[in-house]
Amino acid sequence: MSRNWDRAELLRTSSAYWRGCTLQAGVRLDIFTLLGRAVRSLEEIAQTAGSERRGTEYLLNGLAAMGLLEKKDDGYANTASSLRLLSRDSPDYMGQIILHHHHLLDGWAQLDQAVLTGKPVEMRSYGDARERESFLMGMFNLAMTTAPRIAEAVDLGGRASLLDLGGGPGTYAVHFCLANPKLRAAVFDLPTSRPFAEQTIRRFGLESRVSFHGGDFHQDPLPPGPYGVVWLSHILHSYGPEACQQLIAKAVQALEPGGLLLIHDFFLNEAKDGPEFPALFALNMLINNPTGRSYAESEVRAMLQAAGCSGIERLDFLGPNDASILAAVA
Repeated sequence: MSRNWDRAELLRTSSAYWRGCTLQAGVRLDIFTLLGRAVRSLEEIAQTAGSERRGTEYLLNGLAAMGLLEKKDDGYANTASSLRLLSRDSPDYMGQIILHHHHLLDGWAQLDQAVLTGKPVEMRSYGDARERESFLMGMFNLAMTTAPRIAEAVDLGGRASLLDLGGGPGTYAVHFCLANPKLRAAVFDLPTSRPFAEQTIRRFGLESRVSFHGGDFHQDPLPPGPYGVVWLSHILHSYGPEACQQLIAKAVQALEPGGLLLIHDFFLNEAKDGPEFPALFALNMLINNPTGRSYAESEVRAMLQAAGCSGIERLDFLGPNDASILAAVA
């Protein structure tokens, strides 16, 4: 896709990681939470954060320059946006997905090597438990912004049961049940996702209608069905075409006759040179994953047809990062 670039735009793009790293440092040090609703001095912030005075001052000034903090005389305070989105005490906290982005930085710095070898690169480890938490709860952060919209936009036609396949913390299953009072849902994901899913289910008081089942959907049998709906959200891009085809076939087998398969993902255009986010996300998969990629919509439609689906259509929904939904009937 043609675009006019000038020197200023090139420099803004090349140095964009400065802003990201400044935000991520603020989240890692929990600056926004410790500030809360108060105005605190540099010395107080550094002491509470356990950080050195000079470095703390530069970070706070950088965050203030970005509009994430307000500087008041010799003190600092959250803005309304940072208090809502970056304090752990807020129900709208987005810090986990920001920490996940931080964990990816080392890999992106080696993108050239991934391109040269065609393989994932070795990255710094922040610990399996920490990385798992930031990923799963980061997915919760993102899904909380879109799941209510999707649940209202997607007509489940009075269907009684839903399987959230690879559902992680179960955010979508919960919101589908909130929007459809007669619906029951099962979340199927790796056993390590259980505490995060059960936390989400309890948060919304849906223990009687949403259950978690641990397993590997590539190897293990799915929870007993059949289901009226199978929901696959941001799953296919983690796998190569063969694994995707097998997973779609397994999802179709879990559906009752006439059941609905919904695939939520960001799709490339036919030339695979856009939209921008799916095209760049393919590089994220290259860095981290031996087979994952972004798919063109036509590729996923072909997989659905090969699995025996009919009535394939793209629903009238567009979410963040150009995510959309393909629906098919088993």
